[in-house]
Amino acid sequence: MTGPHLNNPDRTTPALGKGPPRLGDALVEDGLISRDTLERAVASQKGTGCLLGELLVEQGVIPGPTLVRAVASRLGVRGIHLRHGLIDPALLTLVGPDEAERMVAIPIFKLRNQLFVAMAEPQSLPSIDRLRRLTGLDVKPVLALRSNILEYVRKYGAGDVDVDAFLTSLSDANVQVVERETVDEGPAHDLDKMVAGSPIVNLVNIAMLTAVRDGASDIHVEPDKKGTRVRYRIDGVLRELMRPPPGMHAAIISRVKVIGRMDIAEKRLPQEGRVHIVAEGREIDLRVSSIPTLLGEKVVMRILDKANLKVRLEDLGLRPESLAVFRRILHEPYGLVLVTGPTGSGKTTTLYSALDLLRDAETNIVTVEDPVEYQLDMVNQIQVHDGIGMSFARALRSILRQDPDVIMVGEIRDEETARVAVQAALTGHLVLATLHTNDAPSAPSRLIEMGIEPYLLSGALQGVIAQRLARTICPKCSTSYFPSEQVLRDAGLEGMAGKVFRKGVGCRACHDSGFQGRTGVYEVLEVTPLLRRLVHRAASVQEIRSELRDRGWLTLREEGVIIAIEGRTSLEEVLRVTRDDTEDDAANAAPADNLRTRKEAA
Repeated sequence: MTGPHLNNPDRTTPALGKGPPRLGDALVEDGLISRDTLERAVASQKGTGCLLGELLVEQGVIPGPTLVRAVASRLGVRGIHLRHGLIDPALLTLVGPDEAERMVAIPIFKLRNQLFVAMAEPQSLPSIDRLRRLTGLDVKPVLALRSNILEYVRKYGAGDVDVDAFLTSLSDANVQVVERETVDEGPAHDLDKMVAGSPIVNLVNIAMLTAVRDGASDIHVEPDKKGTRVRYRIDGVLRELMRPPPGMHAAIISRVKVIGRMDIAEKRLPQEGRVHIVAEGREIDLRVSSIPTLLGEKVVMRILDKANLKVRLEDLGLRPESLAVFRRILHEPYGLVLVTGPTGSGKTTTLYSALDLLRDAETNIVTVEDPVEYQLDMVNQIQVHDGIGMSFARALRSILRQDPDVIMVGEIRDEETARVAVQAALTGHLVLATLHTNDAPSAPSRLIEMGIEPYLLSGALQGVIAQRLARTICPKCSTSYFPSEQVLRDAGLEGMAGKVFRKGVGCRACHDSGFQGRTGVYEVLEVTPLLRRLVHRAASVQEIRSELRDRGWLTLREEGVIIAIEGRTSLEEVLRVTRDDTEDDAANAAPADNLRTRKEAA
């Protein structure tokens, strides 16, 4: 076997022009490690008998999945990082634990007469022929890390996994689709039969179970030129979950549509559905959305798991100073409170936390949402339905006749909704709503641009909270490091070279990302008499921001830097999720008071 592979000790570097590069050179060429790192690894490898790739992973230089992807790309094969839920343990009996360990190969799953096998050397023809003779099946090899394969061969071979229980966990017993409707006879009926008689049901269940166990927020099933790609989003970042073999995409999409009570015969138009499942002993809702693409239909399942919902304000990540201001705003008897930020920044969770603080037997709380994501006790929740004319504005007008004390508006999208919300805030109601703006000072200008008169807005607005979600450092692989000068400069911490910060190096617990979980980064703006006057005369965003910063108010980035200084996240993560708003107005460069605040925290 030639070329870079996981079993290549790579003790020497071949001369240029004498064949494909070995593993170490390939990793250097791909920019995954430096030449110095390679030389140190080769030096420490001598006399140990360890494989270079395994050594690099063991030392934490490169994550296992990254190594597999790099080598698989060089070899022109598929790569996989094995974990529980992606392997059918029952298939190990086809080969036997001893033979599997000798060949460093483990069957993953079977599709009709095809057996997909994870191998440390997927181009080894003798091993493939041996597997074909043992199983009587057409063997489809994929690349995996040697230690990764042996871990599961020994685990399943030693009986550490109850195969029957495992297979049961992939059935509808543990992933139970509640209130599932039968599929109408039609053009897609044959496809539905194929789904029922194949591993498609188990494959979809594996995806849902794994996503729920790993705390994912979304599952993406996407068509690919080579078949299907299934990814899931954890802590706001998409990660590959599995790559089913070619020919299964239509059946997978059909299965998801069936349980989502969608029309499996309609493939040209977007559709929406909802699935209610029982997994891991708890009820979970999934919002399903399908859309046609050039290569086929794509489906996204949004996981609404109450176990991941933090409804206490103290759990959101607000700094004590910001939390005190937010509480003060929420205890106003009436007015408009806005929560702003891009999609996926946690605005709805913040609103639910505010409602959790306010709900009691003496308060009538009514919400209008699209859609209602989580059901809260003692809160009357209304679902928007544009198809029948139940819009945000119409629902709001009806709510005002329901004697509400607190109103929550899922999103202010247009002038009509904004006007009704402002009028409600001016007539003795506390109105909580979300708005899409980049930061808190931009919120008044956005509503004015929608057509709201400044004099009305200045009287209604009580506070604005802008937010982002930053990934928190994995506690199992947290380590100290020194950020580069450029990172310090971007964070506004010039001259602080040598200051120790924290980051995660990546481990199995955090899927080699270095992060586990997320925390909010909040910019809390309380409407003071000065700000009310600025809004009343429709002052520009730059003018509002300048006045606030002159009084020591901290931007989102500055709030995030303080969180990084506290060791909850890394500086690079803060820079990723925030932007430097001072770049919009060179005249309003960060004043010394704000920089001093961050340096004092450091």
